[in-house]
Amino acid sequence: MEPNIEPAIDEWHTSVNDGDPKRAADAVGNPIVVLGPKGAGSITPEQFADWVERSGIRLIPRSWHPVGERLMVVEQDATWPQSKDPTRVATVFRVAGGKVTAALRLSDLGSALDLAHICHEMAATV
Repeated sequence: MEPNIEPAIDEWHTSVNDGDPKRAADAVGNPIVVLGPKGAGSITPEQFADWVERSGIRLIPRSWHPVGERLMVVEQDATWPQSKDPTRVATVFRVAGGKVTAALRLSDLGSALDLAHICHEMAATV
């Protein structure tokens, strides 16, 4: 397992939950691959920091599920400024060099685990 996977994901959560754009930019790779309800793609750390500021999202980790050496699925309770009740989601994280290089948010743990296992298998084969 990537030695810094859990601390990197903890730092990602802290920066997002604090709404700290500079810290958020520092917590991610360049680029970071993202997936969410508004789309998917590679973005810069600065674009990620902008999203942190704009969205106001808070993601509280509830369970951790390692998948291979560089992937971790984290089930989370998500809230936004306009919502009071949390929504359960799950994010596939990829970590390299102590930074989050992918954050793929899905609507449920099963879907996130399926995607993580597919990504793991793809990376392991040529």
